[in-house]
Amino acid sequence: MPSPRSSRERRAGGSGGRLEFLSLSQRGPAAPDSPSRRKESSGAAAAPLPEEDCMKLNPSFVGIALSSLLAIDLWASKRLGVCAGEGSAWGSARPLMKVVEVSGHGIPWLLGTFYGLCQSDSSAAREVLLNLLFALLLDLVMVAVVKGLVKRPRPTHNKMDMFVTISVDKYSFPSGHATRAALICRFILRHLVLAVPLRVLVVLWALIVSISRVMLGRHNMTDVLFGLLLGYALYGVVEHCWLSPATAPALFALWSH
Repeated sequence: MPSPRSSRERRAGGSGGRLEFLSLSQRGPAAPDSPSRRKESSGAAAAPLPEEDCMKLNPSFVGIALSSLLAIDLWASKRLGVCAGEGSAWGSARPLMKVVEVSGHGIPWLLGTFYGLCQSDSSAAREVLLNLLFALLLDLVMVAVVKGLVKRPRPTHNKMDMFVTISVDKYSFPSGHATRAALICRFILRHLVLAVPLRVLVVLWALIVSISRVMLGRHNMTDVLFGLLLGYALYGVVEHCWLSPATAPALFALWSH
């Protein structure tokens, strides 16, 4: 026969188990691990990504297109840089391409125009040469401004042995030679009376100067294309601001003999 003490212990143990069960049931099921709670628990361990990294992880269609065009530009420019060094595919033609480079440089054109302006005895010739000088100076200023703003480095395969480079000439975009070639080509075809073969030679010269920039590894293709467009547009500015004895009498009085 069980003792009264053992029966009381069993009842106490049973009631204690029921109380523990009730306390667990009243708490209810554990709340699911929500994203906000996971974020709070991670805390400082997962810092938010910077805005530029988020943009890289989710690039726009325009960004992808521009990146692809840039990659194609760099790849094609490197493939076409056949005269970039003596060991390149057309390395033997590099000296000839450098002569073409000098023919499109700004200093020979500025010096030649200035000399012709000083030696000219014709008022009509002085007018043309003075406006050519104005066009060359405008070209130098515009190219320097754009290069200083964009600051695109020259191609990695370029050999830094260029003829007279100063200041922003270390940058690549746009090609000053291409800009100057397009500007001079339009100017000559408009204001000089030339036979058809000579007009064709002027156009070929402008094209060869522009192409030589990529062949020598000086510029990428987009630098040259933008340079040609800029030079073509600058001629329109020169025509709009054409200097004549009526619009700039002080300048013509300075150069009159």
